[in-house]
Amino acid sequence: MAEAPVVKQSALRTALAGLIGNVLEWFDFAVYGYFASNIGHQFFPASDPSAQQFLVFAVFALGFLARPAGSLVLGRVGDRIGRRPLLTLSIAMMGGATLVLGLLPTYDQIGIAAPILLMLMRIIQGFSLGGEFTGSMVYTTELASPLMRGLVSSSTAAGTTIGFILGSGCAWLINLLLTPAEVDVWGWRVPFVGSIVFMIVGYLLRRGITETAAGLKAREVRPPLLASLIADRLPILQTFGIVAMTNAAYYLTFTYAVERRKSLAATSGEEFLLANTLSLVVVLISKPLGGWLSDRTGRRRLMMGLTGAIMAIIYFAQQMMLYGPPGQFILAQIMLAVPIGMALGLQGAMVVEIFPLRSRVTSMSFAYSITLALAGGTAPMVSTWLIETLQQPLAPAFYIMAYGVVGLAIMWPMAETNTRSLDL
Repeated sequence: MAEAPVVKQSALRTALAGLIGNVLEWFDFAVYGYFASNIGHQFFPASDPSAQQFLVFAVFALGFLARPAGSLVLGRVGDRIGRRPLLTLSIAMMGGATLVLGLLPTYDQIGIAAPILLMLMRIIQGFSLGGEFTGSMVYTTELASPLMRGLVSSSTAAGTTIGFILGSGCAWLINLLLTPAEVDVWGWRVPFVGSIVFMIVGYLLRRGITETAAGLKAREVRPPLLASLIADRLPILQTFGIVAMTNAAYYLTFTYAVERRKSLAATSGEEFLLANTLSLVVVLISKPLGGWLSDRTGRRRLMMGLTGAIMAIIYFAQQMMLYGPPGQFILAQIMLAVPIGMALGLQGAMVVEIFPLRSRVTSMSFAYSITLALAGGTAPMVSTWLIETLQQPLAPAFYIMAYGVVGLAIMWPMAETNTRSLDL
């Protein structure tokens, strides 16, 4: 059966296709983080508030721990069936799980079944995200001109930030309009149920997108899974060096710090949610800047410089975020927003470029998911544990720096990736 010819698709359509699914995926992840205390009150016993917060962040991390399994299953869909079917399937899975999460009964209503169902929905969300984020990065990078890969693929990263901005904005608005008791009982559910709009729009947009030429070629190769992962061990390790520190710093800055200040505030903490929303706008602007600049200066060189900048800032910024007044809180977030945003903007193209065509979606998704399971979604939980165990309020900053040292050591011997052909 002859393949249909590859239809030329505009860079804008490609960017929007990569963006929309990530708006949904990361809106849902962000909303969970910003309503963590409220969700904890509804789904876990109230005997120990510290344990309750730890458990709710552990469930947050569970979504990331499910990503590697999703990356292997959905990555195979992307490599063996096509990038387009992968993107359609992943957005449907995430939207369905999120809607159900918003309708779940509480611990008081059904007992231990409530946190079990909550964990199940988070696992489905993480499973779908294992294919969605990296699948859309591969899709946008493969369809982009070699001179614009960084800029076009940054749309995927921009979608995550738009999702976080909308999630943060929704959390701020709900906390502003409702009493703390109303937020606890039902207000936290509103954004989860409302996100079904993103799923419908995303499905309709992606239904008509074209397959990439590299995706059509990859379908004919069909290499064995384990052998491919073993053969790709070097780019898998390099992915950890490129991605780990930036994502750990991101979740420390824009999830953990916000939720901790909100939970400790004498008021409902809406001022920190508003500040966080404004800071995320800076991240959003910085992402295409990082992608565009990496097209011109080289991704490895720029990524190493941004890693050094984050390491230099993180200690002082964390101190301001966790213990300073709201003005210092937003200043610290903006100080980190620029280098973190630029790094996240260029990483998509850089990671796609280091993987071979034969198993690009599977191996890259697995590498990215393992990295975020270890260093991304676990950052709020690890930060809580470090502070409680070591009684050192700024211990998470050293945790971020350690990832930075590892990343610089891994990236140092790498070659630049900008001009590499993606057909090999």
